[in-house]
Amino acid sequence: MKLQKLLQQNNTIFKKGVKIVLLLFFTPFFLFADAHIFVYHRFGDNRHKSTNISIKELKKEFEYFKKHNYKVIKLSTLIKAIKDKKKIDDRWIVLTIDDSYKSFYENGLDIFKKYDYPFTIFVYVKSVDKNYGDFTTWKQLKEIAKYGEIAYHSYSHPHMTQKSDQYLKNNFAKGLKIFENKMGFKPKYFAYPYGEFDDRVKKIAQKFNFHAILNQNIGAINNYSDIFSLDRIALTGKSNLKRDLSYKHLNLRWIYPKSFPTNGILKQIVAKLDCNKTVNINYYISHYGWHKAKAKNGFIKIKLNNKLSNGRNRIIIKLNNKIDTKLLIKDKYEHK
Repeated sequence: MKLQKLLQQNNTIFKKGVKIVLLLFFTPFFLFADAHIFVYHRFGDNRHKSTNISIKELKKEFEYFKKHNYKVIKLSTLIKAIKDKKKIDDRWIVLTIDDSYKSFYENGLDIFKKYDYPFTIFVYVKSVDKNYGDFTTWKQLKEIAKYGEIAYHSYSHPHMTQKSDQYLKNNFAKGLKIFENKMGFKPKYFAYPYGEFDDRVKKIAQKFNFHAILNQNIGAINNYSDIFSLDRIALTGKSNLKRDLSYKHLNLRWIYPKSFPTNGILKQIVAKLDCNKTVNINYYISHYGWHKAKAKNGFIKIKLNNKLSNGRNRIIIKLNNKIDTKLLIKDKYEHK
């Protein structure tokens, strides 16, 4: 009788233990949850449709976030979580704005204030300092700073892969000095102009001690994300938020190509997934579209003979809804 009672107690304890393990396994803390960073440019400015979002569409997007229980957080909150290896929530969203166009101050800021959504605006310093008509003033940026974070987007907004090391160093130094003098603090974050960069540009940018650097590639953010190449999804026109928010970060090690091939011909793609399974993947190459392939034991090896554009080329690897991007741009100074 005692033995039977003891067995029943052990069985109850075992079942409770299983429930606890399952509960822990399926909570966000034990999953590699993914946050999302979005980037805007112009607001309610129909002159530039490729970089503009209407105020109606902006409100629609904010209502979507609210309805589906997404939490818009500061960029600094996300960066701290990544650095401290803390929990990243699937419902986290970070909103950023590039170029410091005055349309944000005139048309967008009140909407952000109404929804109490934090943001980070990346300042194109020369446009502000020279009082270009389509951009904010330093006075307006100080007003904006009461509601969001102010960050750095270069001095002269160059195509950085087409500029020498010395040009880039001077550009950073000049822009940061003006920024700090006008705003009274040193910016913590940097976003590549046009989203264009390669390893050479990245190494130079990192020397200026930014806490994080952002690109403009489709993707998501988890604890494995590169703090100096954080993916951001651009929102212009009518966006597909359901699709964009479904993307997860693909933990992928790029083996080849590391940079734009010297002869402009992409001969192969070689990469390693963070697993040793054989799985089906999809890959995309600019101007060549999407194709299917197989990763054998976690290794992706695809033979090609594709001529790349001298401009911006993207290679995207997609496994289900997990995605990672390699940007290839012909760098004028890479081999000099």
